[in-house]
Amino acid sequence: MNPTPDPVRLRRDVTACDTEDGTVLLDERTGRYWQLNTTGAHILRRLLDGATPAQISEELAATTDASRQRVATDVTTLLNRLTAARLTEGAGR
Repeated sequence: MNPTPDPVRLRRDVTACDTEDGTVLLDERTGRYWQLNTTGAHILRRLLDGATPAQISEELAATTDASRQRVATDVTTLLNRLTAARLTEGAGR
């Protein structure tokens, strides 16, 4: 039996604000802003809702012209960058 992965969540000191063009994240520790386009914002919302990167990749590949491999790479890259920037925590895998 596989253990349930830790869901992705924003760190306590990160604030998110939706905009016309996506989402802006403010890292209150550093005062640095991060902007996600509409696709990145969608991916983040799905991660925060508990979807796995694989689930999100399947959903996006079914609704776009991009290949499953390309979408999976992009979703994983975004998650890794959010984690490396210390904006999120939890594995989400």
